[in-house]
Amino acid sequence: MPCVEEVPELIRIEIEAWEQMAGHAAGAYPEECCGAMMGRQSDGVKWVTRAVALRNAFSGARSTRYEIKPEELLAADRLARENGLDLIGIYHSHPDHDAYFSETDLKNSCPWYSFLVLSVRGGKFDH
Repeated sequence: MPCVEEVPELIRIEIEAWEQMAGHAAGAYPEECCGAMMGRQSDGVKWVTRAVALRNAFSGARSTRYEIKPEELLAADRLARENGLDLIGIYHSHPDHDAYFSETDLKNSCPWYSFLVLSVRGGKFDH
């Protein structure tokens, strides 16, 4: 029986959407920002063409965690569809930390979305 290898999905982000996410992350400092990535999916490639800032609704220290209310995520999905786009995934920032997936990020992720973490140091986008 032939072995079938899984090919990871590729995500590409258009410069305007990237600049929106990086700007949102820097502007939200010292808190974590969060938002939706919208675009199209084709042949295993996710093309992010639009970023939409969402509110960090976490009730605790928003410098260490973000939370998106389900109704806001549904509204983002509706907005994407109204514009002929797909909700590709979620982005958020890590103030004064590297861009990595924390244990909380991994625990709360959904397999049908792509996730992006942006590092912001001293109020400026880092990586």
